[in-house]
Amino acid sequence: MLNILYEDEHIMVVVKPVGIESQSARGFGADMVSEIKRHIHKLSKKSEEPYVGVIHRLDKPVSGILVYAKDKKSASALSRQMANRAVEKEYLAILCGKPVNIVEKYVDYMLKDGKENVSRVVDMGITGAKRAELTCCALDSREIEPYGLLTLAAITLGTGRHHQIRVQMAEHGLPLWGDNRYNPSFKGSHVNVALAAHRLLFRHPVSGKPMNFEYCPDGELWRQFSRQRKN
Repeated sequence: MLNILYEDEHIMVVVKPVGIESQSARGFGADMVSEIKRHIHKLSKKSEEPYVGVIHRLDKPVSGILVYAKDKKSASALSRQMANRAVEKEYLAILCGKPVNIVEKYVDYMLKDGKENVSRVVDMGITGAKRAELTCCALDSREIEPYGLLTLAAITLGTGRHHQIRVQMAEHGLPLWGDNRYNPSFKGSHVNVALAAHRLLFRHPVSGKPMNFEYCPDGELWRQFSRQRKN
């Protein structure tokens, strides 16, 4: 299952598929940490369980690039980069509708409902509300039947909140295609949400070397935009 973009003795950069948990799952479903541990165990002669440090996560229905640490020192170094906003992440999304401007910056306050595993935009003064900031850059818009006007967008986060991209884009009238949680048009559907972690830049936790990775999501809807951009 593993799509490995890079691996050495300290880190592993992989593409998480849709439908797989980023960290150890509570149930019997597949998760990335278990898959990585199995991979390391096959290559190593050591009998003890391999160490896999989770640095960041993606929602289960979202695909894209993740970096994992293979030792605690590397995990700490990468976590510091995350905390200091030294890691650059870019997402690709297909939006229902078209932004007014090519580049839009949204700043909202979000509140997470842990029981329902959802988040929503609320007023700034609400107890527990956290500031959420993202920038959306429209790359291409086109009519695609039977869905109407769709936009391929690159999204960068100024904060990291629960379901942030999905919630904020829906709040601003541009819900993600296929999002059966925040897009009313897809309630009860079983298609995959059109969101992917497309680009990841960070410094190697040991050598300090800049690391730059890209992933292009697959699927017919993504390919329609890719074909038009090439033409």
